[in-house]
Amino acid sequence: MTREAFVPAAEITHWRNAVVVAYGASGLAFSTWVSRLPAIRDGLDLTPGTIGLLLLCMTAGSFVSVSASGLIVLRLGSKRTIRIGSIMVGFGLVLAGFGTSVLASPVAVAAGLVIIGLGTASWNTASNVEGAAVERAVRRHIMPRLHGSFSLGTVAGAGLGAWAAGAGVPVFWHLAGGGLVVAVSVATAASWFRADITPVQGERPFKASGTDTFEDPSTGPIPIVRQTDAVPEQPLDNKRQIAQAWRDKRTLLLGVLVLGLALAEGAAGDWVALALADGHGQSDASGAAGYGLFVTFMTIGRFTGTLVLDRFGRVPVMRWCAALAVAGLGLFVFAPVPWMAFVALAVWGLGASLGFPVGMSAAADDPVKAAARVSVVSTIGYGAFLCGPPLLGLLAEHVGILHSLLAVMVMLVVSFLLSPVARKLP
Repeated sequence: MTREAFVPAAEITHWRNAVVVAYGASGLAFSTWVSRLPAIRDGLDLTPGTIGLLLLCMTAGSFVSVSASGLIVLRLGSKRTIRIGSIMVGFGLVLAGFGTSVLASPVAVAAGLVIIGLGTASWNTASNVEGAAVERAVRRHIMPRLHGSFSLGTVAGAGLGAWAAGAGVPVFWHLAGGGLVVAVSVATAASWFRADITPVQGERPFKASGTDTFEDPSTGPIPIVRQTDAVPEQPLDNKRQIAQAWRDKRTLLLGVLVLGLALAEGAAGDWVALALADGHGQSDASGAAGYGLFVTFMTIGRFTGTLVLDRFGRVPVMRWCAALAVAGLGLFVFAPVPWMAFVALAVWGLGASLGFPVGMSAAADDPVKAAARVSVVSTIGYGAFLCGPPLLGLLAEHVGILHSLLAVMVMLVVSFLLSPVARKLP
């Protein structure tokens, strides 16, 4: 059984741009509250351990959501999942800000973070499914650039956070404004998503015909728009697709590969601002600026990632990323003067830049099984991204914030050793 679909080039462009908005808004939402973590800490009079417990509330919501994300996306579709998730995140930001500035209640902030976690995890998994579909459509390694859009969102959020901290803007007004922007922008952009309605390859390779093209600024016209696709006669139900993905050895190893680099990224997001303030004696505004430096270089790594991956391939790039992350993290912990810590953040950011995008692309090499496999790798990666930082807070109670970050190096070494699993399927 076959079916044919025609996707006009203009719709491909709108689709890609809408996915960019979804990634960027996710980064903006994350760095909006992370950049104000020192102010939240001061407003609620929290210790590193209690901050870790507070973050664990978001982790609990996120882990529940990401664990079910494969079934959620297969059931609701990526468009609806992203829309619902973005609205939940926007509301969670408002609640977290209200709990800090108005109620001065850790319980209210924890509730806001739980809602943020529930919305973010499935939203991000659905975005990766949507992004992988766009990548297949344009036949280029654009996933790093899509994740680069997430990083641009974090840069913008960190910059606004540093300004808000320096200007004394109340946490509530800052987080409420960010939440509104996130919910409205993503809900609007989602109308252009196509992963739920564009056929994907079945058992046989697709056949391209016609002269329609998609104009990519970096490569020129790409013929992509007419496809004849084989549809499996007896498609697996959603639960069986997810179960098979969890039993696939390559998928699980990809998840562990992503885990180390995701932990390096997540640890920076939650602890860099505080580590600069408490470990290196910097102000809260400098701490937010330091996190902004980290995500700036992570963004640079992601936007150059397409060219680097095209030239050297996934395996060497993953090895270099893990090595740079280890070097940058070690220098940050042991920097004898503050300016070296800022240099270290740049190296650390470059190293952490490509773990998620390459892992998502590798998981989606087989388009028929892409949604299930991407959800598995996302679950493992986001589990590290979300669960690791709160656990570092508990460790910091005993060894300090800076030295607790050394635990991340163990998983980075594992990621280095697992780099060959990212090799593209034939």
